[in-house]
Amino acid sequence: MASQVAQSRIYNFSAGPAVMPVEVLQRIQEEIVCLPGAGASILEISHRSQEFIAIHEHAKERLRRLLKLKDSHEVLFLQGGARLQFSMIPMNLLRGNPQAAQYIVTGSWGKSALEEARKEGAVEVVFDGKSTNYDRLPEVKGLALNAEAAYVHVTSNETIQGIQFAEDLEVAAPLVCDSSSDFLYRPYDMEKYDLMYACAQKNAGPAGVTVVLIRKQLLEKSADDLPGYLSYKNHAEADSMWNTPPTFAVYALGLVAEWLEESIGGLENMYAINRQKASLLYSVLDEYPDFYIGHAQTKDRSLMNVTFRFATEAAEKGFLLGARENGMDSLKGHRSVGGIRASIYNAMPIDGVQALAQFMKDFAQKNA
Repeated sequence: MASQVAQSRIYNFSAGPAVMPVEVLQRIQEEIVCLPGAGASILEISHRSQEFIAIHEHAKERLRRLLKLKDSHEVLFLQGGARLQFSMIPMNLLRGNPQAAQYIVTGSWGKSALEEARKEGAVEVVFDGKSTNYDRLPEVKGLALNAEAAYVHVTSNETIQGIQFAEDLEVAAPLVCDSSSDFLYRPYDMEKYDLMYACAQKNAGPAGVTVVLIRKQLLEKSADDLPGYLSYKNHAEADSMWNTPPTFAVYALGLVAEWLEESIGGLENMYAINRQKASLLYSVLDEYPDFYIGHAQTKDRSLMNVTFRFATEAAEKGFLLGARENGMDSLKGHRSVGGIRASIYNAMPIDGVQALAQFMKDFAQKNA
C-alpha cells in the first residue's frame, strides 16, 4: 500500500509548505502511531520525556554536523515562522542600540523584514531593488556598509522574485540572514553568520518550527524587559523549551537532516544536485527567451525558485492546465507578481525537474 501511495504522488512545485523527501514521509508513516521505544505517537509524548529529548538532541546534532557549526553558535527551535523573526531580531539586537541596523532589500521578504525593524529602532536601507522590480542583486562590496551597525540583514533567497545570493556574504558588522527558502541547499561558512534563521516548511521539513542559529555573544543583547517568548536569551537558557516546542516538526526536521547526511551524502552533494536541477529549467528559458520571459537577471538566478511569465494570460493558463494534466502542480506564481514559479527545493527529485523541463520544451514548440 505504501509503495502504491508513493507512486501516485504528483510532482509538487509548491513554494511552501513544500515537497518533502518520500523517504522521510515513509519513515514518519511507519512511526506515527507508535514511536519506537516510546509506546506512543510523537504527537502524544511529553516534550520533557527522555524520548523527545533524544529526538531534540538528534535534530540539533545532525544540523551541527551538516553545517560544521562550532560551539560559538546556539541552535534554537522556535515557532512563529520567519515573520516572528522579522520582529524578534530588531527587538533583541536593535531596541535601545545607538547604532542603526542596515537592510539589503532584494525582494518581498526583505521588504517585510524591514517594515518590522522600523518599529524598533533606527534602520538604514543600503540597497533596495524596487526600481528594477527586484530582478537583481547588488554588489555587496560596493554598498555603504557600516562596520559599527547594529547588524546587517539580508535575505539569501527571494522566493517570489527568484533571485539568490550564490555565496556567503562578508561584512564587518553582525550578519543576520533570512535563509528560509534555501536553508541547507549548500555548504556555508557559518563563521560569517552571526544569526541565520529559517522557517522549515520550504526546504527543511514541515511548517511549525523555525531554526535560529545565533552567535552566543549576541544573546547578551536580549534585554531583560523583553516579553518572555521574544527573548533569544530565554530560549537559549531553556534549550528551546521555554514553552512547549513544536515536537512533531522538530522530529521531522531531524529526519530531513538525517536524510541529507546519510542518503544524499551531505551539503556538497546536495548543492551539486541542486545546480543540476536548476540548469535543466534555465536551459529551456534560455532556449526560448521570447516565449518564457524570465524574471531574474541571469547572474542572480535562484537555484530554488525558477520564475518566469508569458506574453499572454492565455498562454499562462494553458501552461498551468497542461502541467497539471501531466502530474505537475503548484506552479502558479505568487499572487503579487503572477506568472510561473517552479520551486525545486532539496526534496524535489530530479525526475520531477526533468519532467517539467520536457513539458516546457513541448509546450514552447507547440505554442511559441
